[in-house]
Amino acid sequence: MASLNVSNDLPVAVIGGGFSGTLLAIHLARRGSRVVIVERDPQALAHGLAFGACGPQHLLNVRAGNMSAFADDPTHFLRWLGVGPDATGADAANHFATRASYGAYLASLLATARATMPGRIAIAIARAEDIAATPDGGLRLTLADGEVVRARAAVLAQGNLPPQRHRALNGIDQPQVISDPWAPGALDAIPSDARVLLIGTGLTAIDVIQSLDARGHVGSIIALSRRGLLPRAHAASGPAVEAQPMPSERGSALVRHIRQRARAVGWRHAIDGLRPHTHALWQAHDATEQARFLRHARPWWDVHRHRMAPPIAQRIAAMRSAGQLAVVAGALSAVADSGDGLLVEWRPRGAVGIIRRAVDHVIVCTGPGSDPAQSRDPLLRALLAKGMARPCALRLGLDVDAHWRLRDEQGRAALPIHAMGALSKGLNWEMVAVPDIRLQAQRLAEHLAPVPAAVAA
Repeated sequence: MASLNVSNDLPVAVIGGGFSGTLLAIHLARRGSRVVIVERDPQALAHGLAFGACGPQHLLNVRAGNMSAFADDPTHFLRWLGVGPDATGADAANHFATRASYGAYLASLLATARATMPGRIAIAIARAEDIAATPDGGLRLTLADGEVVRARAAVLAQGNLPPQRHRALNGIDQPQVISDPWAPGALDAIPSDARVLLIGTGLTAIDVIQSLDARGHVGSIIALSRRGLLPRAHAASGPAVEAQPMPSERGSALVRHIRQRARAVGWRHAIDGLRPHTHALWQAHDATEQARFLRHARPWWDVHRHRMAPPIAQRIAAMRSAGQLAVVAGALSAVADSGDGLLVEWRPRGAVGIIRRAVDHVIVCTGPGSDPAQSRDPLLRALLAKGMARPCALRLGLDVDAHWRLRDEQGRAALPIHAMGALSKGLNWEMVAVPDIRLQAQRLAEHLAPVPAAVAA
């Protein structure tokens, strides 16, 4: 097989060139390490799914003031936007920039890093298919085109796994059923007057509603989930939250503590005050308690923690008031071909009967998948098949140690293969938002390249 041109100071192979992989590569390069980013989709490089497959109507879910790519330089994104340290800057810090603009920001960071640190960051546009250990303690990464990358360590940074198919759709093979709304052109065939059912009412559903609305959609939209909960809205401005000590309560007592604090200071402050402690609180509960949280509290946590920008919340409210959008609570039970579209059935929450509706399209908006064992990614499948990796106990991602190294089927973290971002949720729970991943990228770079940082790009 051919081999990429690497020297004896082997690089770190970063599989995935979205936000996580791009930021880790920059941190590693700043610390003097050589990096190879392996990204199969050239359009996703430095963008990923979150900041690539989006339109101008899609806004960030976090204020611009907290979207710096670097934890130690909190105004970096604001300066990139051209905001100076004046009164206007305060307004801009509360502004919700577009996701497309953030993608451009990341692309500029990567371009600048490659220009100012020549030879440090290489890019391979290819799909990674396998990793094997070498006798010298390094790794051998095989790409789909036959190329081989020799590396001293590898980091899986592929981002969220594709959504998993809803069980009610098993056996349904109709083009009107869209299992992945982020697939290129997924919504193109939906007429503007189509009757649409969305399975899910979280941020993915909000994104799809925005996309349909931007296309001039006038047909009815039903968003269905078990609890019918929509993400809450951010406040118009975001005053600083006073630092709070980590709560000592656990389990149900912790929930009561959060509710009491919400009554005292408002629910946004109560949730935001937990942000510095989320990882520690998650790890302070055992697997049984974590599973209980996922069953009972997760939907409520998600809608309060992961919020909509105020302009988006206002548009969603307007569509509901106009009767175009209905948000309902219930369990989807069946989807069938009616000969003239699709017939869907669901059982309303708390009710006995079944509701039936004729729709033209069903779109799965349940969010990304999390169980690596269900992934179609060839590299993850290879690692699992060879016993070099295993899912975490709750199937939230891969099982990793404190340095995010993969644990093999025996529970050993013996190889220099790491996971970051969504694939490491089992250890940290909150590891999908920019404020979490940027700190993880910094710490992982410090672990992989433990030398004084080079001059920042």
